[in-house]
Amino acid sequence: MGRENWTSEKIFDRLVNNKSEKTYWNNISELQQRANENVFNQAYEFAKSHIDKKKIIGINVLAQLGFDPRFRQRETIKLYFELLREKQSNDVLFSLLFGVSHNNEKLTNKQILQLIKFKGSKNNNVRYSLVSAISGVDNPKTIETLIELSEDNFSSIRNWATFGIGTLSEQNNDRIVKALWNRTKDKHQETKLEAIVGLANRNQVAIKEQIIEELKNGEYGTLLFEAIETLKDKDFIPYLKNNLKSAKNDNGIKKEWIADLKQCLSKLSA
Repeated sequence: MGRENWTSEKIFDRLVNNKSEKTYWNNISELQQRANENVFNQAYEFAKSHIDKKKIIGINVLAQLGFDPRFRQRETIKLYFELLREKQSNDVLFSLLFGVSHNNEKLTNKQILQLIKFKGSKNNNVRYSLVSAISGVDNPKTIETLIELSEDNFSSIRNWATFGIGTLSEQNNDRIVKALWNRTKDKHQETKLEAIVGLANRNQVAIKEQIIEELKNGEYGTLLFEAIETLKDKDFIPYLKNNLKSAKNDNGIKKEWIADLKQCLSKLSA
């Protein structure tokens, strides 16, 4: 009998004893599809537990309980910020901040200030989940925090923070543009490409030369194609054609990348 036929109580019990990460998230997902009072109340009580494992289970279930709209979202957010005011382990903070990220459409200024206090955490996972919590939130404080975190020592944090200011935010000012240009020199390739996309989104035509250099170096990344399609500059066509020719002769290139390259070339040539 599949988990869809299990009682919610049984799934919560399985979660407490889960040893497989895949099974854990399958069980979380099953509960999240049951947007009802019973699941909400059980998850809420778990989230208030003094046992971290149960607390994290409750936080994770509530994070996406009901997809559109969330079930009793206002109460979930209230609980999250009550928990954030208390001393928590880094694992709990990680789950809480990601929980906020799924419910951050109507954060108040007070809640935003509460969140950005975690930017100074020494734990990489906490800073990483903070980036997720504040990305897409149109507020000067969140943008400034993302700019700061785009300089983080941890590449995944730089990457997501750059995505947050470059793509998820539509704001365009000197501070954002400068931060994105700084990341075009990043040693982490995906972070660099996120910065290029962000600059293309802001019609920074000077990024054209770096895009050409990336193409000359054989970059087939979909992020680069996204930037090219945004700029709509036909000067890229010869370089794309050259890369397509090389890609067809390279068995190590993924077929999906070649398909994306062809699509980019087709859109630019149209």
